Amino acid sequence: MRWPRLFPSGRPPAPSSEILQIGARSVPLRFVRHPRARRYKLCLRADGTARVTIPRGGALGAARDFVSRNLGWLEKQLQCLAAQPKEPAGWTVGTEILFRGETVRLDRDGDAICFGTERIRVPGSAADVRPAVQKHLWRLAARELPPRVRELAAQHGFAGLRVSVRNQRSRWGSCSQRGMISLNWRLIQAPAFVRDYIILHELAHRRHLNHSDKFWQEVARLCPDYLQAERWLRGHGKLLR
Repeated sequence: MRWPRLFPSGRPPAPSSEILQIGARSVPLRFVRHPRARRYKLCLRADGTARVTIPRGGALGAARDFVSRNLGWLEKQLQCLAAQPKEPAGWTVGTEILFRGETVRLDRDGDAICFGTERIRVPGSAADVRPAVQKHLWRLAARELPPRVRELAAQHGFAGLRVSVRNQRSRWGSCSQRGMISLNWRLIQAPAFVRDYIILHELAHRRHLNHSDKFWQEVARLCPDYLQAERWLRGHGKLLR
């Protein structure tokens, strides 16, 4: 299939962002160059955006050809994404959410919302309690995640750590070239083994700032059961939306 057929506008779009037509769907497609990438990579993000990683020395034309060869895979991923149950935009009394890997119900007790072991003050006039509950979850994450990072780092011989807890929309964690580990506050909703895997994954980047075979060998050494955590994350990507 020739690339122009995928873009019915007939004119070349901007090189970093394009619209890919798959059947009746118009899918935003982003091209991202990554100097440490070893191969072209295509992924579908939780927000429905497709992303193509171009390795060092790669070309935009080759990236487009790579997408063309993988349209069948991308269409299946879009179908899976569409089939996932949609979480209600607002949270009200009775809404069920994930907390520490368990499904818990939001209940009201006077001017408080209770779930799991938590109780937070939310005026009874608030119809949507999601902002208050998420703010509370973020505070919990900011209090609990950095000490856990330091604990696991000490166990595995990492030093000189800086940790932040953020509101990323497309990733669970990251590690910068300067060694700053950033974690998504939504990890407070995940099971402990998943939280620890993300932390160990980012610690592994302190030794290999890429996703090479050596990096994944380090991940397997630090977290032998990491594939189980990866499966959980794939099944709960909607938390990032």
